Order: sequence, then C-alpha cells, then structure tokens
Amino acid sequence: MQAVYILWLREIKRYTRSRARMVGSLGQPLLFLVALGFGLGPVFQKAGQGNYFEFLTPGVIAMGILFTSIFAGIQVIWDRQFGFLKESLVAPISRFEIMLGKTLGGATIAALQGIIVFAISFLLGFRPTSFLLFPLFFVFIFLIGVLFTAVGVAVASILEDISGFQLIMNFLVQPLFFLSGALFPLDKVPKVLLGITIIDPLSYGVDALRGVLMGQNHYPLLLDFSLLGGITVVVLSVGSYLFSRIEL
Repeated sequence: MQAVYILWLREIKRYTRSRARMVGSLGQPLLFLVALGFGLGPVFQKAGQGNYFEFLTPGVIAMGILFTSIFAGIQVIWDRQFGFLKESLVAPISRFEIMLGKTLGGATIAALQGIIVFAISFLLGFRPTSFLLFPLFFVFIFLIGVLFTAVGVAVASILEDISGFQLIMNFLVQPLFFLSGALFPLDKVPKVLLGITIIDPLSYGVDALRGVLMGQNHYPLLLDFSLLGGITVVVLSVGSYLFSRIEL
C-alpha cells in the first residue's frame, strides 16, 4: 500500500501546483450559487418551498465535487501521451494499486473542492441546521469524489484522445448533475423524472449532503451511504479491470 500512498500524494501535489486550475474550477459553482441561489430565491419562496439558496447549496457542493473528480481522468490520458504513465506501469507494483492511488488522489482534491465551495456558501449566508451530523459531511464528499474519480479513470483507460474524453464526459456529466435533484426537490417531481433520478448515483450524494447539512433528505442516510458505497465498489472493480488492460 506504500505505492498507493505515494501515488496519492503525487496526484495532490500535481493539482495544487496549478493555481489557475484551482481558481478556475470554482467559477461555475460560484455562478450557480449567486445567479440561481439569489436570482430564483424569491420565486422558490413564493411557491412555498423556503429558502432556495439554502436548498441549492448542497447540490452545488456536489456539482463542484463531480466536475473536479470526473475530469481527473484527463490526467491519465495526458500521462499516456507524454510517456509518464509508462514509467508507472513498468514499476514493480500492481496496476490496481496505481489506479487506486490515482483515484484516491483525485477524490481528495475533489473533496477539498467541496469544502471550499461550502466555505464560500458559508460566507454568502448559508448555515447548516445542525452540526451534530456535520462530521458525516466529510464522509459523503469523499465518497462522492472516489466514485466519480473512478468513473473518470475508467473511461480514460479505454480512450487515447483528450477531446474524445471531454465529449464523453460532457455527455455524461450534465445529465448526472441536472437529474440528481440538485436544483429541484424530489418529492414533487413527475414519476417519470423521479424514476430517472433513482438510477442517477449522484442523486444519493446530493440527498445525503442535503440531509446532513439541512435535515431535508428524501431517502434515509443509511440508504444513501449503502448505495453510494456499493456503486463505488462496482465502479472501482470495473475501472481496475479496464486500467489493467492499458497497453504500453
């Protein structure tokens, strides 16, 4: 496991060296918080749904984690094109350890991104309804990060072109976010749309964050954790298999 730890640290250092990337990745969550949270707030309140900014914040935190983690797969393609991946693959360690180290590194960065978005929302006026469940916040943001970083690495393992990866991820990321309940409550949506949100794994991440921060979860927290954990194990297994088939 020492190799996993080393790769994990390397991925974190690589990301933190790029300040422009760190700052740029905060632009979209900040835009959603300000433009939608405050812009649609009066409409949401007139509909009898309460404070939309507070409702939106957990979804935007999940969005920041999603975008940061799933695009971590680009680094795999980048390393392959410039020969850095070959150095890792020929090392006397298993490819599963390499994939796990990269996944944990990307997930840690994504979790930090979620914490930063939460801090920004706190400065803008968001307040958790209770701090008793707040430690679970860190558990869920890391679990969401692991899940979608593994998805990004798995997809990158079968592609060799960055533009192709970006097209597939854009096609995947937008539906994952918009159909997760991040922007609307799940208790009053049509049954067809609710059925789609059920198969969206991000739905359980958003619901868990909303339950931990606001006490307004649609599903039990134990169910959210179980489904996120189970899906993560499956994706890690598939990603490990695909990563092991990368040709030098």
